[in-house]
Amino acid sequence: MSHLPRRLFLTAAAALVAAAGLGLPAMAAAPAPLGDDGLHHATWMHDTFRNLSDDLAEANASGKRLLLIVEQRGCIYCTRMHEKVFTDDRIAKLLTDKFFVVQVNLFGDTEVTDFDGTALPEKKMANKWGVMFTPTMIFLPEEVPEGKGVRDAAVAMMPGAFEKGTTLDLLEWVLAHGYDTGENFQTYVQSKVNDQIDSTITPPTN
Repeated sequence: MSHLPRRLFLTAAAALVAAAGLGLPAMAAAPAPLGDDGLHHATWMHDTFRNLSDDLAEANASGKRLLLIVEQRGCIYCTRMHEKVFTDDRIAKLLTDKFFVVQVNLFGDTEVTDFDGTALPEKKMANKWGVMFTPTMIFLPEEVPEGKGVRDAAVAMMPGAFEKGTTLDLLEWVLAHGYDTGENFQTYVQSKVNDQIDSTITPPTN
């Protein structure tokens, strides 16, 4: 069985360090409505033929990063993200302006064509990618090496529901190519937490 490099698979434990410390008040947009398939359909999602090579080309042409979000009907964590996190105006703006988001149904039957040419129904493609939990956000690079599929090409895979601060940090980390700097996401988040703590400390006066 193939395995993702450690720096690519961001587990809940790796990101929760930010969940406790970053209270980020902001205006909230309306939650995305549920479609007939039981999934939330946000305005920043793109309804495509799910040929990922074409989706990547369209994302690049519009100056955006390709992001796949795997969800399923009845997923309480997906609902939480759509109602409590994705509604944050700063997050919604990034997802609209900077990301080309394509939704994948964990148990769906719509055909998806991976970068390596493999064409499978969504449910089998999600299994090929090793996705077992929803929501899972999968971030792709601007260029995918020939012959590689999503599982091997992804710069980050984030399963789980997270707080606004963690989600915002993740989007910014991907946009800044943090995965290329040697600073993993957990370290990036911790440094931001430390900076915030330092900024709230009042130096002693003589």
